[in-house]
Amino acid sequence: MSPQILMPALSPTMEEGKLAKWHVKEGDVVKAGDILAEIETDKATMEFEAIDEGRIGKILIPEGAEGVKVNVPIAVLETEGGEPAPQDIPATMEAIRAALAPASPPAKKTPSPAPASPAVPLAPRSGNGAAAPHTEQRLFASPLAKRIAERAGIDIASVHGSGPRGRIVKADVEAAAKGGVPPRQEQTPAQPVAAPEAHAVSAGLAPLPDARLFYREGEYEAVPNDSMRKAIARRLTSAKSLIPHYYLTIDCDIGALMALRARLNEKSPKAEGAYKLSINDFVIKAAAMALMKHPDVNASWTDVAILKHKHADIGIAVDLNPGLITPIVFKAEAKGLIEISNEVKSLAERAKAKKLKPQEYEGGAFSISNLGMFGIKEFTAIINPPQSAILAVGAGEERAVIRDGKVIAATIMSVTMSCDHRIIDGATGARYLQTLKIYIEEPASMLL
Repeated sequence: MSPQILMPALSPTMEEGKLAKWHVKEGDVVKAGDILAEIETDKATMEFEAIDEGRIGKILIPEGAEGVKVNVPIAVLETEGGEPAPQDIPATMEAIRAALAPASPPAKKTPSPAPASPAVPLAPRSGNGAAAPHTEQRLFASPLAKRIAERAGIDIASVHGSGPRGRIVKADVEAAAKGGVPPRQEQTPAQPVAAPEAHAVSAGLAPLPDARLFYREGEYEAVPNDSMRKAIARRLTSAKSLIPHYYLTIDCDIGALMALRARLNEKSPKAEGAYKLSINDFVIKAAAMALMKHPDVNASWTDVAILKHKHADIGIAVDLNPGLITPIVFKAEAKGLIEISNEVKSLAERAKAKKLKPQEYEGGAFSISNLGMFGIKEFTAIINPPQSAILAVGAGEERAVIRDGKVIAATIMSVTMSCDHRIIDGATGARYLQTLKIYIEEPASMLL
């Protein structure tokens, strides 16, 4: 039978997506590398390329379909000498309908003499009645990389991935084919992260009831959750439940920083090479420099080891209104203020257009969320796994301070760092903020 085109996993964390647009129609002839469709994930819209030559026999998932699960057939590709098997089409369509079926509405609330215990799925059993251990580890590879490896007779499990989070891409397989496959290092199987509902059950907490149970129909507008909102809810609920947060706040006098910023912006050329530095650009640079001074903060948690990063990769929270994404300025410690400023603007523009690539927003160990432009004086933020900390930056405002026994006015900016206590101890976080404060209050010290 002819091969099926499956919904691709465009990032290691992708479970479902929206088939935003088809670039082909039934009967079109395609070759490897042709753009078939645009897939919208919770973070970006990405193009999906063909990995085989052939003719589009049937499109199974219509344009605009949401919640399409990874590996669900979305089209049939007729290759030379292959015809779709009619007896397989009903089963395929049934699987697709099940994958796209909306969740059933919540049952009406009925009184019960005693709350029932939430059902917990049981682990599969082995022949002797004991729970069978889970040893399978998911392999992340692009569809094109898998097909190239299959044709070349390469065991893709033996190829080292250079993509985000070790994803195997086309270049990795081609390199393995030319130079031979290096021996794969043994890795400790990653422990599965419990879902928020499972965490609630294990902690003895009942799952939250559906909010629709408390309101009369017709008294609210139900706006369906899109894939981004679902991902935000899932990831942040898990992060807040599973990461032991604590918070440290420090005040910074940004008078010298604002004066330097004004002088530098005045020197910006009017034509090519023009720039406009923001307070946030200085904060990013200062945070990166401080991370290099405090490697214990520039780290990520795993159950077997703490990963200390060699560079300061800083995530920048971008408001998509609605929604949020955190693209990363990589190696920020080695970049100048103008380069940081231009890169942040470019990332923000492409984020709002949903044109970011997964490798541009995955990873890092530290993020910055700035709400100062909204007049927010102080707030706390939720850590974005696998990072260890996030810095919440408030607005700079004139406050009365005491200097040398005298009350004077100063422009003060409060910053609050949310820390993962599994990695960052209280004194460690405090020392980091002391260094950050020095860099912000004396920007020239970043040149030392």
